[in-house]
Amino acid sequence: MTFDRSIKIAPSILAADFANFGAECAAVEAQGADWIHVDVMDGHFVPNITFGPATCAAIRPHIKGVMDVHLMIAPVDPYIQAFADAGADVVTAHVEAGPHIHRTLQAIRGAGMKAGVALNPGTPATAVADLMDMVDLICVMTVNPGFGGQKFIDMTAKITALREMIGDRPVHIEIDGGVDPVTAPIVARAGADVLVAGSAVFRGGSVSDPTPYGQNIRAIRAAAEGVWT
Repeated sequence: MTFDRSIKIAPSILAADFANFGAECAAVEAQGADWIHVDVMDGHFVPNITFGPATCAAIRPHIKGVMDVHLMIAPVDPYIQAFADAGADVVTAHVEAGPHIHRTLQAIRGAGMKAGVALNPGTPATAVADLMDMVDLICVMTVNPGFGGQKFIDMTAKITALREMIGDRPVHIEIDGGVDPVTAPIVARAGADVLVAGSAVFRGGSVSDPTPYGQNIRAIRAAAEGVWT
């Protein structure tokens, strides 16, 4: 992975066809996706269960670019190596998921991956103020984690505060939840550069007809880039 602040669209496979993940990943990449976002949920930290390292390992051969794994699980540390072995490029852990987030971020980097930290809507930017030199990505949740298709929660002030904290460090700001062509300019204007979108990307398309995926990705990117400076 090389660092830049250009807008990157990261489709969440939570909205893809679960019976056809490999082909779905290949299809959205072919249609312009920059990263593939994998939402891992445990039914404990969040009220839903999705998939784990075995799924990541299965889809890795179908992904040419970045596999961005978002762990909505607690605890995190016992599973870090499994996701590294599965081929994750980025692993993001929630600051709320355990008492030792600094140790968790060290372990993620120690396993050879980029380290991300995620903030729920109710968690302030100050919660990661002392982690700026430990992270490669900060994920701002713009919905309460657990389910796709939720309504966007405006976190503009938090994103702006994080952008100021980051300064010139090579740290991405990722937005997860309710991103579409309407909300993309809001978060891009505040300083985000990685936009996770699930239903807004996969809506209307399929592996057999992926053209809508590309149309949706281009619409989100164009909306975000229209305000990016």
